[in-house]
Amino acid sequence: MRVVGGELKGRRLAAPPGDKTRPTSDRVRESIFNALWSRGALDEDATVLDLFAGSGALGIEALSRGAAHATFVDDNAVARRVVADNLRALGLTDRATVIADRAERFLAGAGDRHYDLAFCDPPYAFEGWSALLGQLPAALVVIEAAAEIALPAVWDLVRAAQYGTTWVGFVEPARSAGSQPEGET
Repeated sequence: MRVVGGELKGRRLAAPPGDKTRPTSDRVRESIFNALWSRGALDEDATVLDLFAGSGALGIEALSRGAAHATFVDDNAVARRVVADNLRALGLTDRATVIADRAERFLAGAGDRHYDLAFCDPPYAFEGWSALLGQLPAALVVIEAAAEIALPAVWDLVRAAQYGTTWVGFVEPARSAGSQPEGET
């Protein structure tokens, strides 16, 4: 696994061993970040939240492409250690925070924090989408799942694509009942 773009393009990333995490493939990550770029969703002032961080590849990719700060949340100690090691190896520790917590509990205590961009890539068996999205303070959320998920009414699906067994949805706080997602093949 490598950083696919930005100032750290080509640098290697470690992934947690075993099958408890499912790192986002380079191809899917590149597609996600191309779509973010086309939306103008990532700039040098961006604050990023990487929930279910795993290796931290999504948040690290955002930092490589200029985000100001990324917060990585994972309840698995091995995953957090890998994220911290990746950040240290890439010289990103001053622009990142690694938090030991379940995503839902972290969000419940988020208070007035707000993020420009959030990544939600939980295990495919995850079923707590409604509760998670109901408390997620972000302007744009990128979701990875095994299949399209049902969104709470407070979110609009603005882009969706299927990459093999991975469904990726971009959601924003709801603006109108008639929003239509952009398609991608």
